[in-house]
Amino acid sequence: MPFIDSKVSVKITEKQEEELKTRLGQAISVIPGKSESWLMTGFEDNYHLYFRGRKEEPMAFIEVRLFGGPDKQAFSKMTAEITKIFGEVLGIAPDHMYIKYSATADWGWNGGNF
Repeated sequence: MPFIDSKVSVKITEKQEEELKTRLGQAISVIPGKSESWLMTGFEDNYHLYFRGRKEEPMAFIEVRLFGGPDKQAFSKMTAEITKIFGEVLGIAPDHMYIKYSATADWGWNGGNF
């Protein structure tokens, strides 16, 4: 039950969004027990982001939320994957991305909680 939410300062075309969704779906498997079959993604483009007081460079804030406990080793692998994906698809430099992870024991779906 992962959710990857991204806010990026650049425009995302439909083709780019499809590629991001597909590649994130493949990448989520680096986190044990997670797969594309449960992945939800969200994209917000043209988001007003400032980094180091500036907004000229493309940048992103990406959140990965998931059911279960934290796995720092898997999260490190996922950060490498996300950085590569957003860099290749949207041209965002690795040093202009923040990636936040949130793991929770409480997750609702289909009228109930896990």
